[in-house]
Amino acid sequence: MIAQFAFYLFAGILLVAAGMVVSARNPVHSVLWLVLAFFNAAALFLLAGAEFLAMILIIVYVGAVAVLFLFVVMMLDINFAQLREGFQRYLPIGATIGAVLLIELALVLGGWSLAPQAGALRAAPMDPNVTNTVQIGRILYTDYILPFQAAGLVLLVAMIGAIVLTLRDRGFSRNQNVAEQIARTPADTLELLDLPTGVGIKGIGFLRPKPKALPPAEPAHIGHDSPGHDDKKGHN
Repeated sequence: MIAQFAFYLFAGILLVAAGMVVSARNPVHSVLWLVLAFFNAAALFLLAGAEFLAMILIIVYVGAVAVLFLFVVMMLDINFAQLREGFQRYLPIGATIGAVLLIELALVLGGWSLAPQAGALRAAPMDPNVTNTVQIGRILYTDYILPFQAAGLVLLVAMIGAIVLTLRDRGFSRNQNVAEQIARTPADTLELLDLPTGVGIKGIGFLRPKPKALPPAEPAHIGHDSPGHDDKKGHN
């Protein structure tokens, strides 16, 4: 009874939070609603016995992805009023894409069916000596190793593409030439000097600390007397 109540409670909050993510006007509020949705989804994973997925959802998505979204949204200077100006112009295109997605979801849900062995697997007892993390690892790296590696490759390509698109050469960057540094000899960087006693480095022109620059001289008054002189002339 308590598990059912907790399930409906977390599921209801999750649906409300997911709706507010796409309907909130402020992007910062959308990210905060997304964090709330992640926490409730993690609670549902705990109720299902998948504690590893629950911890991954909180540590990775809430602790890294959602915080990154919030950081980007708060740091970017976005004019939201200007973004909403073309909403009506792009409404037909957005409605068409949304209709295509709804049709695809309907086809997926309409053709979905339970596997014949799903009932037997659900009724089969779990090995108490094998943790949830080990079971997920066995499934990922045995039955679904190729899709798992393909997903990792897609994410790697996406990361490289984002770096290439955002990388800009500002012209004043100092690049490191590793080959030139390795090929450098001590004679290129060191100079041995035989100085007499008491001369020091000042005798060869090295001044440390660097002497301070003299302040610029004030321009002289040409053809005009100072106010004090004018007052004296007036009194005389």
